[in-house]
Order: sequence, then structure tokens, then C-alpha cells
Amino acid sequence: MIFRGSMEKGKIKVKVYSTPTCPYCTMAKDFLNKHGVDFEEIDVASDREAATYTVEKSGQMSVPILEIDGEIIVGFNREAISKALKIKD
Repeated sequence: MIFRGSMEKGKIKVKVYSTPTCPYCTMAKDFLNKHGVDFEEIDVASDREAATYTVEKSGQMSVPILEIDGEIIVGFNREAISKALKIKD
């Protein structure tokens, strides 16, 4: 599922690995939408391969995991997300 915003961030690729019941995942996606950032949402509850990938990349079994141009951010870390996307919030 790809969400479209209005922010032109060049070719920055943003993926949000999440689960349907995770409140912090919702907060992260709302933050990205608020700032018009396009992102791809991957439900790790239904995609075992994606779940395995996030554990291997982050060393964590929690969500959300954001991947911004290859940089892994664990949890809804507003400061780290803003820095990676060059958002002044």
C-alpha cells in the first residue's frame, strides 16, 4: 500500500513496517502524512518475509520500523525521522 503526500523529496524512499493494531505505527504514518511524505506501508503481521527483514536490519522485534533511503529508524522517533527527511517540525 503506497500513500501519497504532496512533499517533493526527490527520490527518497520511505517504508513503514507496521502492524494494524500498533498505535505508534499510526502516529508515525500520521506524521508522514502531515508532512506530505510519500511512503510504502508494509504490514509485518501478514508478511513474514518483511517481519524477518526488519528483525535482521534493526535487531528489534518491535514496530514501527521506518526505512528512509536505507536508514533504519526504530519506533516513532520524531526527531530522527525529521532529520532523515530534512523536516523542520
